[in-house]
Amino acid sequence: MSDMQDSPAYMVLARKYRPGHFRDLIGQEAMVRTLTNAFAHDRIAHAFMLTGVRGVGKTTTARIIAKGLNCTGRGDGPTIDPCGDCSACLSIADGRNVDVIEMDAASNTGVDDIREIIDGVRYRAAEARYKVYIIDEIHMLSKNAFNALLKTLEEPPEHVKFIFATTEIRKVPVTVLSRCQRFDLRRIEPEAMIDHLARVTEKEGAAVDREALALITRAAEGSVRDALSLLDQAIAHGTGGTVGAAEMRAMLGLADRGRVFDLFEAVMRGDAAAALAELGGQYADGADPAVVLRDLAELTHWISVLRISNSAAEDPTISAEERARGQDLARRLEMRVLTRAWQMLLKALDEVATAPTPMMAAEMAVIRLTHVADLPTPGELVRRLEDGARSSPPAPPAPARTREPAPQAAASSPLVRDPLPSGPPPTASPSAPRLQAIQGGAAAAVQQVAEPIAAMPAAGSDSFADAVAIIADAKDMLLLHQVERFVRPVRCRAGSLEFNPAPGAPADLAGRLSAALAGISGTRWSVIVSDAPGGPTIAEEKAKAEGVLRAEIEDHPLVLAAMAAFPGARIAAVRPLTPEMPEPEPAAFDPDTNLVDIDGDLIDGEDPFEEDL
Repeated sequence: MSDMQDSPAYMVLARKYRPGHFRDLIGQEAMVRTLTNAFAHDRIAHAFMLTGVRGVGKTTTARIIAKGLNCTGRGDGPTIDPCGDCSACLSIADGRNVDVIEMDAASNTGVDDIREIIDGVRYRAAEARYKVYIIDEIHMLSKNAFNALLKTLEEPPEHVKFIFATTEIRKVPVTVLSRCQRFDLRRIEPEAMIDHLARVTEKEGAAVDREALALITRAAEGSVRDALSLLDQAIAHGTGGTVGAAEMRAMLGLADRGRVFDLFEAVMRGDAAAALAELGGQYADGADPAVVLRDLAELTHWISVLRISNSAAEDPTISAEERARGQDLARRLEMRVLTRAWQMLLKALDEVATAPTPMMAAEMAVIRLTHVADLPTPGELVRRLEDGARSSPPAPPAPARTREPAPQAAASSPLVRDPLPSGPPPTASPSAPRLQAIQGGAAAAVQQVAEPIAAMPAAGSDSFADAVAIIADAKDMLLLHQVERFVRPVRCRAGSLEFNPAPGAPADLAGRLSAALAGISGTRWSVIVSDAPGGPTIAEEKAKAEGVLRAEIEDHPLVLAAMAAFPGARIAAVRPLTPEMPEPEPAAFDPDTNLVDIDGDLIDGEDPFEEDL
């Protein structure tokens, strides 16, 4: 009984191997270098802000700074290398120094707690060189508490130092941050973490495989405290023998990494039966369904990064076998397949967390993944459609409208769509408008503007011209004007319009056009914005036709005579002749007696060019 009372209590590894000097810190070289130079040149700030994830050494660093400020074993001033043997160092390490006050802001959040600090800073240190206030998790302070601390924090007495620590730096007001010297403690790199755990294991006289240490490092995510706690648990788990990777996976509840690869490959092959069998086997061996899905998501992310940069394979926590299999998968899988799997796994993790039976949700997620694994990507579908359009023979001319049903082959596949146009839309011959202008049929030339557009879709009323006519019947002049200027039709059929917007098109044009067509026709219209090159807009076709007519009119004898008689005159507009008004024969032109407009009418005493020229 006396032996049990005299034996010291067991101290966990996270406390036993807590650094007591800056040289013992791992992975924080930048901060140590800055503090070393500050202490050496007597440029020590009055307030420090230490931030980083859990377990990287924020509170430990704060205590080392406090010991360096008050150590008496290295001389008369502060030192970057506290001795650890003087009364100040020993009392600070034990947490019993009256001049080093540690406060947890999570438990002391109010103004009254800060008021005690403000009242205490007026008095000098009782024993130590500096009075040091270490406030952990400072982001938990209330707004009023922060405001109460500001003035004292900005101009503290010379004998007072503040050291703050937080894991949520974004929650600390900028007014506080601007008064502190900030240090961001980094996550510990895997190589340094594995070496540190190996040294601790050797000192403890335990046997832990390096692969098992790599699993601990991966689970700790850069936190030294988490890693030491897991190592403590692993040593206890494997008392009397060597702790290997298998024992570590069983302790952490992880599936074998090789089996995760097997499950991932079955999913990517689309083999649902093999994937479900592998998932069931891991579940029977004690793996958590949520952990299995997280492993799949982690593997998907790693392979995606591996496709972009091969440096991801240099992670020391990755074994040689995993590295080889990952590189092989990265070569064979497309990025779109990987990103699709990533999104589905994220959704599945939420479902597993809320499902009554997590295993059922995991199985349904695996089934979904296997069924979409072999589906073509949107890019592949487009390429297949384009290849089919190029390889298919030209269709014979369509006969007149018939009541015969469509061929059965056209409805055999749900993926069959009208092929994209393989060439530019047909345009009218340049000679046609010129001939019609000479014959007096300018209106017929303008009528050809809609013919190339109407020829794009199938026969019948399913044409872009009919859609424009529906808009014109609605008397919505603004929408009609925008349709004529900005809509480059790609494909049009009954109830569906696909167009490429011209530059300057309104962002809501497709939605307004769909609503207008549906409201007028009484049927639902699908209006789609496409990147495919479309035909010319109605405005572009009109401008082209008018340009041809204007060129023809400029060569007309009457116009040439008028231009010669009135230097500087210009043609303001071109008006087509009406069908019942044939073009007259050229009249004798006398600039002193008669004035003739471009329609051939005689005008006396009026300026014929006021409107028409």
